[in-house]
Amino acid sequence: AIGAPPMSVPHLDTRYIDGKPALLFGPFAGFTTKFLKQGSLLDLVKSVKSDNLKAILFAGLRNAKLTNYLIKEALKNKAQRMQSLREYFPAAKDADWKIVKAGQRVQIIKQCDHHGGKLEFGTEIVCAQDGSLAALLGASPGASTSVNAMVSIIQRCFPQMQTQQWQKKMRQMMPSYGTSLIDDQAMLKKVRKANLSTLGLDQ
Repeated sequence: AIGAPPMSVPHLDTRYIDGKPALLFGPFAGFTTKFLKQGSLLDLVKSVKSDNLKAILFAGLRNAKLTNYLIKEALKNKAQRMQSLREYFPAAKDADWKIVKAGQRVQIIKQCDHHGGKLEFGTEIVCAQDGSLAALLGASPGASTSVNAMVSIIQRCFPQMQTQQWQKKMRQMMPSYGTSLIDDQAMLKKVRKANLSTLGLDQ
């Protein structure tokens, strides 16, 4: 919707967990000064330096509405979250729902010549020039982007990726690797059939 925060807002979602159907509602914003679940409470404080303080302040000022929205979401208790749920599912009962901590991500703030700093959404891959280190920044990739992200890391960090042996192995794992599914209709049908079968949607 126009004006909505550029990220996932609470919504109903059907999933299979441990082979059993489950109905989820979320995500709700949270806040921690840790960059990793097992990190230090000082992670955020230690990340603020003299050369990035300006970018952080400008990003906060330019996204005041989003910041306000996230603070309100993070401060909601279970009763308030259930109230949000009942806008979609009026018959929802408190006893049937529990709060589970989901994933965690660090918000990227990029330095920008024109605006001082800006929030960066989505997922970005950063690699060392020699390919010795790669980092995945931003939102944790879901099923729709995780494979592409990992293939990108392999291509950028492993020169031997170009060898015939590696190319053959990649095609064994992903039959459509290196093929345009737009141009190859037969491969497209093959991939769709395999996906539907794997997900149990071909019934």
